[in-house]
Order: sequence, then structure tokens, then C-alpha cells
Amino acid sequence: MAITFLISHFTPTALLYFLLLSSSIHALNITTLLSPYPDFSDFTDLISSSISGDLLPRSSLTLLAVPNPFLSSTSALTRRLSPSSRADVLRYHVLLEYLSPAALLRIPPSGKLVTTLYQTTGRATNNFGSVNITRDPSTGVVSIRSPAPFSPSNATVLFLVTNLPYNVSIFSVNSLLVPYGFDLMASETRPPLGLNITKALIDGHNFNVAASMLAASGVVEEFEADEGGAGITLFVPTDTAFSNLPSNVRLQSLAADKKAVVLKFHVLHSYYPLGSLESIVNPVQPTLATEDMGAGSYTLNISRINGSVAINTGIVQASVTQTVFDQKPVSIFGVSEVLLPREIFGKNPILTPKPGTPLPGSGGAPPPNISPSPESLTGPPSHLSSPPGFREEIGSEAAAAVGGLGSFGIASCCIGLYLMV
Repeated sequence: MAITFLISHFTPTALLYFLLLSSSIHALNITTLLSPYPDFSDFTDLISSSISGDLLPRSSLTLLAVPNPFLSSTSALTRRLSPSSRADVLRYHVLLEYLSPAALLRIPPSGKLVTTLYQTTGRATNNFGSVNITRDPSTGVVSIRSPAPFSPSNATVLFLVTNLPYNVSIFSVNSLLVPYGFDLMASETRPPLGLNITKALIDGHNFNVAASMLAASGVVEEFEADEGGAGITLFVPTDTAFSNLPSNVRLQSLAADKKAVVLKFHVLHSYYPLGSLESIVNPVQPTLATEDMGAGSYTLNISRINGSVAINTGIVQASVTQTVFDQKPVSIFGVSEVLLPREIFGKNPILTPKPGTPLPGSGGAPPPNISPSPESLTGPPSHLSSPPGFREEIGSEAAAAVGGLGSFGIASCCIGLYLMV
């Protein structure tokens, strides 16, 4: 009985300790782990100011930290990058897998492909958001590079800085790693594009509303800063798209911060010319709003429909109508609708009224009650229609319900007559 008592008495305490330890690991602060090591102070500052929030929910990772002497040679380059581009370079140094020193010793000569935090942004091409780790069996040197062929960016693991077994390892590397296709070196040798986005929209005609909204919100400066690095792609609604917004969509009355989110929802943090959009591999694309509001939110679904690039927000479907500007690293496309995020405007489809069609309650004559023609039943849906068979299922279920009520009524009458007899 004494043994039973001791187990029942101490088990909750041990469990509580374990839960507290687990919660502390889940809320791990990488900058705190690096703070005792002054040789990594510059890299720690970059992590703290750029991606510390991305690392807090992670409970298992490996960080490739660059010491101050090796980082100083690229500090001018990192200063040239916009904050979001710099954050992507740092995300490339966060491996989403715990690798102990013993695990590095077991890596085969053919290498091991490990996903980085940068891959999760959706901005990496194919699997180029991963790193390939190899170990030379003769020298024991562990090297890290992009899986892309002939990638110029690579680093060598120098030593283990610190680790928390089974959760976090921090290794020192002798160079800043740059994702494949991320034109970091060009930002030093090539003058920035310096495109005035507002002027480009005004010169493009039919984009005056968007230009004034961008200028008033202040986000256009952030867009222009993001021209470096991976570049940007803007989807800009035409003036007609704004004038056709339903009366219940009060875009201009949104709070300033929400209006800025809507504008960022129209921007991809990568340069895509029209040809790349038409053959895009990953249709679900994060936007600049995704970076502000969290992974998985404020995404656009981009596809090719009937020869045109279609953009679906979940409640609005638009199409690319023209190319306003296209010079790497910036592309600007006109779109037929204002891209409204469902996170702000709800989950019901937004139906844009056709020109000349009075809205309900607007004083216009009510539309005649005309049954749809066979052509309209078989033609393509005009906007986010119900899935095939959805209406038929509703009709069959309604018919079954009516039939059931009729059968119930007949049965009730029969029972009543029987009781009367």
C-alpha cells in the first residue's frame, strides 16, 4: 500500500514538471540560447530583429549560425536587402529537423536533404528551399549547399555551438547561405531598379484608384523596398473593378491597418513574369499579407483557365487583364476584380453586379421572374458556382422530404380510420 501511495502521490508532480519542461521547450527563444556567445552577436541581432517570432513555436530545429568575422564580409549585402528579403535569407539557415553532432557523423557521402524554414514560405522554387548536407568520409568535413546544380552558395560546418538534446542544435558555419535564385550578389553589383510604383500605375491609365490608395496608405514604400532580393509581383485592380464593388463591400471605410492588409493581399513576394504565372507549379501562393498575419492565411490560388491567368481568393475570382510593367525584379498586372480576402470579408462569394443591372432595393425595376434557359443551365458558371451535383442533391433531398411528409399523412389517416372502426 505504501508503494501505491508513493506512486499516486508523486506521479502528478512528475507529470506537472514534465509539462512545464515541455512548454518551456515549445516557447524556446533562440536569441537567449545565443546570447552567451559574443562571437555570434551580429547574427543574433539579425535573428532577433527578423525571424525570432517564427522560431518561438518550433520545438525541433537546427540553426546554422554565422560568426561575426564571417558575417562581416556580407554585412553590406544584407543591409541592402529589404527587411522581408533579409528574413528569407535567415530562414534558410533554420533547418526544420533536430540534428545532433552524432547525426552529422552518420550522414552518407551522397548527402541528406533537409527542409528549411524558407521552404515553408512558398517562395522557394521546387525544393530549393531545402539544403543538401554532405560529409566527406576521408576528412570528416560537413558541407551545406543548395540542392540546385552548380549553386555558388555553400558553407562548411565549423563546430557545435550549443544544443538541447532532441530539440535544438546550433552549429557554426563559415559562410552566409543564400537560397538558389535569390539574387543577393546582384544587389551589390547592380543598381536597384528604384521603380516608382504609383507613377507606373498612373502612366498605365485606368489604375488611378489603386494608385491613390497605395499612396495614402504608405504601403507603397514597403513594396518598393521589396524590389530587391526575390522581387515582387503586384495584382492591381482596374478603376472599373473598384466601381463595380457591391454596395455592402465598404473597402474605404476599413480601418487603416486592415486596408493595408488588403493592399498587401494583392502582392506576391517573388518576381513572376506572365509566363511563369501561366505555368506556376504551386497554385496556392502566400502574399505580403501572409507574412504579416501568419502562415496559411491570406493566400491566393493562381491557375490557368481558358487561356487566362485566374486568381481566386476564396470569395472572389479575378483574371489578369493586362501587363502594366514587367522588368525583373518587379512585375505589375492589371486584374478584373478587387481581390478581397475572406479573412476580412467573410466566406460567402462576393457577386459583382454587371454594369446597368440595378441592385436590390436601389429603386430600379425588379427583374422579371424568368426561368433559366437550357443554355444557361449547361453553360459555364459565371462566378464561383456550386459544385456539380450540389443543386441536384438539394432537389432530390427536398423531393424525398416532401414524399416522406406525404407518406406520413396517408399513414396517419389510415390509423385514424382504424381507430374509429
